[in-house]
Amino acid sequence: ISAMNTLMRQAVRTVSAAAASGKHARMGLPRRSGMPGAGLVAGGARPTRAGFFSKAIAAPDDVAAPPSDAEVTSSGLASKVLTAGDGGEKPGAADKVTVDYTGWTTDGKMFDSSIERGQKATFPLNAVIAGWTEGLQLMSPNESRRFWIPEELAYRGMPGRPAGMLVFDVTLHSFVATPKPPPTPEDVAAIPDNAEVTEEGVGSRVIEAGTGSKKPTASDTVTVNYSGWTTDGELFDSSIPRGEPISFPLNRVIPGWTIGVQLMVEGETRRLWIPAELAYGTSPPPGAPAGMLCFDVELLSID
Repeated sequence: ISAMNTLMRQAVRTVSAAAASGKHARMGLPRRSGMPGAGLVAGGARPTRAGFFSKAIAAPDDVAAPPSDAEVTSSGLASKVLTAGDGGEKPGAADKVTVDYTGWTTDGKMFDSSIERGQKATFPLNAVIAGWTEGLQLMSPNESRRFWIPEELAYRGMPGRPAGMLVFDVTLHSFVATPKPPPTPEDVAAIPDNAEVTEEGVGSRVIEAGTGSKKPTASDTVTVNYSGWTTDGELFDSSIPRGEPISFPLNRVIPGWTIGVQLMVEGETRRLWIPAELAYGTSPPPGAPAGMLCFDVELLSID
């Protein structure tokens, strides 16, 4: 189960509890907090212990410290190419990579390995420890590289995680470039004159006409792509760069979404201007945007 789906279920539970208590439901748009599996994530997943494996992979001879011929970046990340790659493009910080890896502490103890599990790992490069985010951007496909990752670029003393400098052998099999975030709309700051406005105050206009005829009801589950901006043009969330549409019950999100998406048919893209009182309010919870919000929403399906 993806981290996205886990976060959405958590959001639905939170919103349902809020509804039961008489509070307004929040949109609950999920934010990626780390990918499951492996000892790589910045938070959330428990690293696998060496004892889980039937046979630990032997540590390299230079596991204790970077050798003199290792490259060292300005952050202190050291690395050494073991097998040259294709020499082509390298992944960006938000791209999704597929790798094999094995990790050791500097005393030679293996704490995690995709090779021993027999399953490659795939994850967005900005969802892992900082040393991985930086290091894999040095690699091209089919390259194998050894990394010595200082503690401040690894788990930084996080309880339950391997401590100190960590050593990884990584093979980059492939990567998929992340779509670029959408540009800020020119009319993001206020509801324009050519927009429709509902009696509740939600403004909208069609950006691309749909192919369907049916419109969702408040109790339907919908699948959408979306991007959201504050009125000063700051993009605060988008499913586009993640490459992952989201699905949710339409009555489990902020009221402006419940109202606005019911105006749409499948295949339609519509821009919504949602007043603060139908979004997160003027004094929102930590991490939520304040004031009027502008969303571009593509209704992919009514499920």
